[in-house]
Amino acid sequence: MDGTSAAAYVYAKACGMLSKSFIGARADKLFAARSLSDLWTLLFKTEVPLVPEALLAKQIEEKAEQTFINDYIVLLDAFDKPDPISVQLLRFYDYNNIKDIAAALCEGKTEMPALANIGKYSALDYNAWPDIAAITKDSPMAWYNTVPTWNTQYEMDRRLDVQYIRELWEAVRLLPKNERDPVEHIIGEYIVLENCIWAIRLAVYYGMEKEEIIGRLAGEKDMPDKYDRLAGEAVRILDRAVDTWHDWADWKYVALINSGEEGSVWNLDPRRIQQTAGVYLNRKALNSFHRYPFTANVLVTWFKIKKHELNCIRTAAEGMRLNTEVPVNR
Repeated sequence: MDGTSAAAYVYAKACGMLSKSFIGARADKLFAARSLSDLWTLLFKTEVPLVPEALLAKQIEEKAEQTFINDYIVLLDAFDKPDPISVQLLRFYDYNNIKDIAAALCEGKTEMPALANIGKYSALDYNAWPDIAAITKDSPMAWYNTVPTWNTQYEMDRRLDVQYIRELWEAVRLLPKNERDPVEHIIGEYIVLENCIWAIRLAVYYGMEKEEIIGRLAGEKDMPDKYDRLAGEAVRILDRAVDTWHDWADWKYVALINSGEEGSVWNLDPRRIQQTAGVYLNRKALNSFHRYPFTANVLVTWFKIKKHELNCIRTAAEGMRLNTEVPVNR
């Protein structure tokens, strides 16, 4: 269908899908389920598989992920030629799949791991398993053509992460000017916060020094500075002490970190910022969704909103599997 008709159809269809989603207050239902069986029924309205609890949790996560992907593809298929940013968002799963394939081959496995299926939007040839060079041939990941060793796997996966983020950012820049600003704002803030959270994790959990962390950020260039649009915020926070609350009191995202009390021992909590950043970004996407109907912003925000819902489903399933209380991430 033509662009105008497709945009109207997609906006209406996306609105209908969100109305049935477990987002906002409806997310409470995920965490109110008493068992994994109840969670399965709530999500899929089908007979619960007769499998052990641990396996059921995995099946819930895998089925929820593929359902999310399939729904997004329905929206993409309405366009004769979707915007590059809409396709690039889905290509996240190609990049994740290559990591899983490489890990399986590195371990000497002969069976292909379970992979997310993005159909015709994939840049990879999964039928070429187990030849990783043939799988990635003629794709943006063609350089990933050898099975990594235990020593090189992390660095190759990090290169994938950086490449994906740069390609995502470039896809935003390809949008027409009248559609670019809201998408750039949403995608830009997601990338900025992902870099900040990654930098904080490396500093807190691994005690890495500033220069070492900077080299691991996904910026516009390999060694981003404080002016980098994607990684500049993460570079700037590396001058703050992770064990001193007052160093963070004036940070623009201070509301996302664990609070400190006068006289008490305090350390920055990466898990806390990961959780609150997810909620913060989801609210921004929800607020933006209806503001720019019939534009690329609809698919971008829908994808991010549903990705957050998927994270909530995973959190709920894992909490039940481990029999632990988990917070409601609205």
